[in-house]
Amino acid sequence: MITVEERPWDDPAGTALRRAQRAELDVRYGSDDHEPGPLPSAADIDLFLVAIAPGGEPLGCGALRRLDATSAEIKRMYVIPAARGNGTATTILRALEAAALTRGWTTMRLETGTAQPDAIRFYEREGYQPIPLYGVYVGSEISLCYERTL
Repeated sequence: MITVEERPWDDPAGTALRRAQRAELDVRYGSDDHEPGPLPSAADIDLFLVAIAPGGEPLGCGALRRLDATSAEIKRMYVIPAARGNGTATTILRALEAAALTRGWTTMRLETGTAQPDAIRFYEREGYQPIPLYGVYVGSEISLCYERTL
C-alpha cells in the first residue's frame, strides 16, 4: 500500500524526485528551458507530499502553491517511471486535492507541457479541463493549462 507523507521542501527524497523530474523534462524538451516563470521554492510552496512504497522507496511527489483565497496550483507532480501505471499519481493527486479542500481552496489549476502527453491524458482523465493560459504561462508556446473545481 502506498502512503503519502507531507515533507519539507528540502527533504532529500523530495529533492531527488524533483531532480529526476527535471532531468526527464530536459530530455523531452531538448533543453532546460521548459518552465515559464519562477521555479517553485520553499518560500512559495504551501504543501509538499511524497508517495512512499511499503518498503520505504520514494515513488513520487506533488506540491501545492496558493494562488489566491480559493485556488491553488499543482506543482512538481512526478512519479518515477517504475511506479507509473499503478495508481501512484492518482493517490498523490487525491491527497493534494484533499489538502486543498482543508485549506478552503476549491479551484485547482496546473500547467503542463506540450511534450507531456502522458500528463495531459492523466489530468483529463482525472477531470481537469483545459483553460486559457494564466499568469506566467500566458504567451508560452509549450504550456497547456488545466483547472478543476473540487
